Amino acid sequence: MDKDLPHLRSASPSFVASLVAGGAAGTAVDISLFPLDTIKTRLQAEGGFWKSGGFKGIYSGLFSAAIGSAPTAALFFVSYESTKKLFKSTVPCKTLEPVGHMLSASVGEVCACLLRVPVEVVKQRTQTEGKGTSLQTFKHTLNSEGFKGFYRGYSSTVMREVPFSAIQFPLWELLKSRVSQKTHEPITALQSSLCGAVAGGISAGLTTPLDVAKTRIILAEKGSSTAKGNIVFVMKKIVRENGYRGLFAGIGPRILWISIGGSIFLGVYEQVKISLAEVL
Repeated sequence: MDKDLPHLRSASPSFVASLVAGGAAGTAVDISLFPLDTIKTRLQAEGGFWKSGGFKGIYSGLFSAAIGSAPTAALFFVSYESTKKLFKSTVPCKTLEPVGHMLSASVGEVCACLLRVPVEVVKQRTQTEGKGTSLQTFKHTLNSEGFKGFYRGYSSTVMREVPFSAIQFPLWELLKSRVSQKTHEPITALQSSLCGAVAGGISAGLTTPLDVAKTRIILAEKGSSTAKGNIVFVMKKIVRENGYRGLFAGIGPRILWISIGGSIFLGVYEQVKISLAEVL
């Protein structure tokens, strides 16, 4: 490949490439790192780590994550790449590219959360209740709260995901661009993976308080002040009860999980995208 054209592999992928690459990336991360996700969720739960199950049943809720990860990630990347392409054609200004990446990531998260939130509700409740399966949790939620119960915490999840992705994806794109400029080669899957780890870890640390509040809202008893509250209300409640340290519960596993997850997620995405570009 011509070394003077390092941008070729980073060109906007097709709809099919985004769909397949995103689905593969999401599944790879959610299944391989599920135990870390469970530990993080239990550390953030109001009852604390041990009351929420400790190290027992570390794979509780895996089924819901497995079936929901591919369509959720695919929806995100299709929305992300489509919005990025539209922004680039509408605002052909190089200096505004980071704005386009932030906007694209935000649009992607709002769309993806339509699938992600029901999956999170079933997964996190199964992770912390320590009994039953994902299917039993699904039936219990449906019977006790109706369809809207699967969307409890939608706004708080969006408020967590949008800032997270607005930090992660512009940073990921910037790091990839810098690496490509320095090597004078198209970005490789391994390089994209390392850039994803750095971008994910930084984003995870900065948005942990939003993640803690989101987890509390999803796990709260129906009708409680936490279940009814918004993300700001819940954050204030956490500070009153646990101090500011409470806002950073599970930050270690979260940074580790998302750093490794970002590496796998964005590395697999880049590799599948590159492979598909060669055959499509």
